[in-house]
Amino acid sequence: MSFRSGLKRFFGIKTEEELKKVKTPKEKVKEFIESLLFAGIAAFFIITFIVQNTRIPTGSMEDTILVGDFVLVNKFIYGAESTKYIPFTQIEIPHFRLPAIREPRRKDIVVFEFPGMRHQLYSDERGVNYVKRCIGLPGDTIQIINKVVFVNGKQFWIPPHIDYISGPAEPKGIIEPRIFPLGMPWNEDNYGPLIVPKKGYTIKLTPDNVEQWGMTINREFGKIVVAVDGSQVTIEGKPVTSYTFKKNYYFMMGDNRDDSLDSRYWGFVPEDNIVGEAFITLFSWDRDIPFTDFFRLIGSIRPDRILFLLH
Repeated sequence: MSFRSGLKRFFGIKTEEELKKVKTPKEKVKEFIESLLFAGIAAFFIITFIVQNTRIPTGSMEDTILVGDFVLVNKFIYGAESTKYIPFTQIEIPHFRLPAIREPRRKDIVVFEFPGMRHQLYSDERGVNYVKRCIGLPGDTIQIINKVVFVNGKQFWIPPHIDYISGPAEPKGIIEPRIFPLGMPWNEDNYGPLIVPKKGYTIKLTPDNVEQWGMTINREFGKIVVAVDGSQVTIEGKPVTSYTFKKNYYFMMGDNRDDSLDSRYWGFVPEDNIVGEAFITLFSWDRDIPFTDFFRLIGSIRPDRILFLLH
């Protein structure tokens, strides 16, 4: 069977001869299997390179995106990537990325593969996607003063559905031990200033600041390469005083600013972890209601969230 005839079979296009011909049971089974095969190929292509649906499991983007929303992700806008892992495993395989229509912008709602906590070379669950707001682009300087975000010294745009649930800001000088980078005297409400690395950006490396940059550098190599030998920083055993980044990075935050595990805690998102832009809510209901309670589940559908454009 040719590819053209396969496409005709997939879309249900039949010639006059095919319509008149009486098929044997064996031919019918063969035709059904071929149709399923082409449908599977088409679905795989669409999900991999064009658009996919993702379910929102946490409230870090509320009230912009709600828990239980099913969101469509535009994958080709940032350059769609072929499958990274063998299905149902965390085994990475060779992959490639298509050219991007454009790079992520500030304000975009971005879906990305979680890079791991600040101390991890890789996430424990590789391939797990997060959804956050893009706050900082490569080369930007991020600072938060009393919960207000500043980018390059200017107050950042305030999302229309931004949410604060913890009351007054944590005062400057109160240190949050979980904060990124490790060892910085900041908290989630008074943070920075911090420069987002970009490709070609060079930093000085000393034993005093190596904890701030070490894991980001390790991730660029895909292994632990940064160490301190006495008063000297080394990369792959060679003494260095500086490092030039090989990738562009982004700084992400949730619109639910007081209940979001984001770049303030685990760091930068490398460009090759970007999956796509979340642009519309396809459907929404209360995900905490079990399927066994069918009628209450149906009653929890949020009609105002169906085909709701995200911004």
